[in-house]
Amino acid sequence: MRVLRDWRGLPDAARGGTVALGNFDGVHLGHAHVLRTAHAARPDAPRAVLTFEPHPREFFRPDDPPFRLTLSGERAAALAALGVDLLYELPFDAAFSEITAARFVSEVLHDGISAKHLVCGPDFAFGHRRGGDVAFLAARAEALGIGLTVATPFGDASGPISSSTIRRVLQDGYPERATALLGRPWSIVGTVAHGDARGRTIGFPTANIPLGRHLEPARGVYAVTARLPDGSVRSGVANIGRRPTVSAGTESRLEVHLFDFAADLYGAELAVALHAFLRPERRFAGLEALRAQIAQDAAAARDLLDRLPRGSP
Repeated sequence: MRVLRDWRGLPDAARGGTVALGNFDGVHLGHAHVLRTAHAARPDAPRAVLTFEPHPREFFRPDDPPFRLTLSGERAAALAALGVDLLYELPFDAAFSEITAARFVSEVLHDGISAKHLVCGPDFAFGHRRGGDVAFLAARAEALGIGLTVATPFGDASGPISSSTIRRVLQDGYPERATALLGRPWSIVGTVAHGDARGRTIGFPTANIPLGRHLEPARGVYAVTARLPDGSVRSGVANIGRRPTVSAGTESRLEVHLFDFAADLYGAELAVALHAFLRPERRFAGLEALRAQIAQDAAAARDLLDRLPRGSP
């Protein structure tokens, strides 16, 4: 998959695709449905996605709490796994935010990437102050000789699948439900940073990963797996939160203890997948009580992960 961060001056090989439009945060089963719809509409054309970085909501509301399910690299990897050939990840900045809906269609979609066919959801809105909707897109695309398919809603027994729904179930402490909606466990990807080494002193060394721009799920303890830089996957137990027993800080972090693992991971990028929520975060009377609880959490996580189907991520 080629990742392109400009729509201007592209070679012919990077133009002329069937283009799915949207933010694609999470790359969930609903997004996979949109991509299948795109491919079915023009199976002869390269499969392409046009999206933005940062997410427009991050640009317009920078003081909001982090909400992203997938950052740029994670999103690209998930789209590549679904067969996307071309990813147009356009920088969303002040200048881009001023592009009108009409200019977006003519300059970006038509002149820039030479889209043969477009696919979007029924609620797609775009352009300066979201001035363009699906009806506007359909009229402009037809005038320029570009096809358009509006993907039908996709969901399960609980309703349509959306990034907002997945954020909610994660914040409510249901990673298994998020797995069902995503088609894979939800992961936090980040670089291991130095912590206070307290976990090592109580017999449970941890890899500390800032949440950064990721959504903060329910605070507490999770059964997890972690993908290491060499591609191997290790089981473990993790805490997400503010560590009230040992810290008075307000910053949440992800702390992962990997079972039967002792190598130095500082500076390494890990992808930590949440499989089950074990208990809420809470304060303990002291380090001994904390150590005893972590031992119980680790045993519960081992048991749960051992029962996962073979081949689970």
